[in-house]
Amino acid sequence: MLGGQLTPSWLLEAYCRGIFPWPIVAGDEEILAWFSPNPRTVLELDGLHVSRRLKRRMRSGCWRITVDRAFPQVIAACAAPRSPDTGSWITREMEAAYTRLHELGWAHSVEIWGGSQLVGGLYGVAIGGFFAGESMFHRQRDASKAALVALVERLQQRGFALLDVQQATPHLVRMGATEIARPQFLRRLREALELPVCWADVRPVSG
Repeated sequence: MLGGQLTPSWLLEAYCRGIFPWPIVAGDEEILAWFSPNPRTVLELDGLHVSRRLKRRMRSGCWRITVDRAFPQVIAACAAPRSPDTGSWITREMEAAYTRLHELGWAHSVEIWGGSQLVGGLYGVAIGGFFAGESMFHRQRDASKAALVALVERLQQRGFALLDVQQATPHLVRMGATEIARPQFLRRLREALELPVCWADVRPVSG
């Protein structure tokens, strides 16, 4: 699908239908496009693969992890070209739209700090028990992986059911991402959206 808007209401409705924006950028031309891949890539919250090296590094205290402390900086870092001769699908309009979603309490970030420097992070959208991971970045080795580990731990603690990572990449597959058919994804999405959980609230412990 081409066209549409990047307003909060349009974005949230799209996510609830299993659709996400991915602009097509060619030179100075930008076309707002929307996708719902089949198959869809998810990361099961109990299926995260964390290497021994990453576990050691996270235990070492070399990084500090925060949540929602630097959303504009995280999305700007994700939008930066990975190399001088490549562009980015995160346009200025996308940055502004997701920053507005963050201000409204729907979009969130996980930050990894090395001292006072932002060295990695990720951002995405949380609706009910569903989290749509959008993008991540790193300026130190494994920092984006650490952000993903922190995200999964938070989602587990709060009772989330579905982490969408959209498309398989070698990086995500190594950490446990798997592909499922779109009908299965949409069924799980509907179920996750109904869960009475919240990004900011810890799920009560029963018993």
